[in-house]
Amino acid sequence: MSTERSYTGSCFCGAVEFTVSGEPVAMGYCHCASCRHWSAGPVNAFTLWKPEAVQVTRGADNIGTYNKTVQSYRKWCKNCGGHLFTEHPGMGLIDVYAAVIPDLEYCPGVHVHYQESVLRIKDGLPKLKDIPLESGGSGIVLDE
Repeated sequence: MSTERSYTGSCFCGAVEFTVSGEPVAMGYCHCASCRHWSAGPVNAFTLWKPEAVQVTRGADNIGTYNKTVQSYRKWCKNCGGHLFTEHPGMGLIDVYAAVIPDLEYCPGVHVHYQESVLRIKDGLPKLKDIPLESGGSGIVLDE
């Protein structure tokens, strides 16, 4: 019997449902202009998962995809427009927006693309210029 924790999420209207299993690879905040514009907010709360941990359980035919760049394939519900997740093929991870997984205890560990921030957050977490070195970024830490 598996003891792996599973969480259910959905789009705004509930037409698309999914589960994420296990624990996220990372959680944090993205301040890049693309995420801010896509989310219509000053910062985007992310949870990163291995692709095999994310399973669409209902409404796969209602999922639309948009990719402005090859680094991000953004997914949303074609019915309500609710955002679901972003596939990052270069990193081999899927960003499931923290807000669409209501039962997941959100424990952010980092801020990424902080040099693009329009909302400074003083929370003691590392503020990276772009993304971590091991993910292909500079790994440069900025002042809070």
